[in-house]
Amino acid sequence: MATTNSIKLLTGNSHPELAKKVAERLGIDLLDMSVFKYSNQETSVIMRESVRDEDVFILQSTKPGEELNDGLMELLIIIKACKTASARRITAVMPNYPYARQDKKDKSRAPISAKLLANMLQKAGCNHIITMDLHASQIQGFFDVPVDNLYAEPSTLRYIRENFDYKNAVIVSPDAGGAKRATALADRLDLNFALIHKERSRPNEVSRMTLVGDVAGKIAILVDDMADTCGTLVKAADVLMASGAKEVVAIVTHGILSGSACEKINSSRLSKVVVTNTVPHEDKKKGCAKLETIDIAPTLAEACRRTHNGESVSFLFSHAPV
Repeated sequence: MATTNSIKLLTGNSHPELAKKVAERLGIDLLDMSVFKYSNQETSVIMRESVRDEDVFILQSTKPGEELNDGLMELLIIIKACKTASARRITAVMPNYPYARQDKKDKSRAPISAKLLANMLQKAGCNHIITMDLHASQIQGFFDVPVDNLYAEPSTLRYIRENFDYKNAVIVSPDAGGAKRATALADRLDLNFALIHKERSRPNEVSRMTLVGDVAGKIAILVDDMADTCGTLVKAADVLMASGAKEVVAIVTHGILSGSACEKINSSRLSKVVVTNTVPHEDKKKGCAKLETIDIAPTLAEACRRTHNGESVSFLFSHAPV
């Protein structure tokens, strides 16, 4: 039987809810498959449909905690299974690229794990990567295959315009590293920009913060690419409120929310924390009323559709699909 070279969307166990939304948006069904563990904890994959000569997209995010590395192993095994099943092209859709903070040798004998992961994906048989808001955009250079680094900024802009009196707001970066992201957002909204300078005593712990800019009487909108333990956001909210901000809201692309992050948010001076659904967090919302979600499934689905049809995805860098 002749193949149609259609889109085949696959997923593991890391974020099936997002995969279902992307499939629904594309108007297709997820490929019938199972990803499971044997009693000795080895991961195995069973695909019940042919992918021969098809355009395969494997959506696999990072589930925080002990399952993060399980999700990576699932992705590598699914890629290899598709490769040996003669798929025409294999695209890994990784909304949140794991190990992205380990992108350079910042101290003696430190591993560059983001590069190691890039090597593993390519060795498994991946031909293309779609991801979102890489922690460091130069990670794209770790690959010898095309990488589309999508932005959550268009969806964030829409959310701000629809949910805030944004003319009375100021965009704030919680650290110097995120200044470029925050200034780009401030320029698009024609708003002022402020910056918080932080000094760390050790990783994931912030010791002192200083505000550069004026937030008095304004809604302070903190923007960042990821919220892990949320220590930075909570301390930043204290600094902003002490500086006269009317309200502090955090908008983050990757809501990792590990450890006691939800408890910190609940007891903080943040009025709400808005995250995209690149990382599964529905269980966290039950215990944290301040959490809200921006759905990025339409952006990922459109990126898959454009990639399959050979169209440019650069439109998505500045526009959010309706």
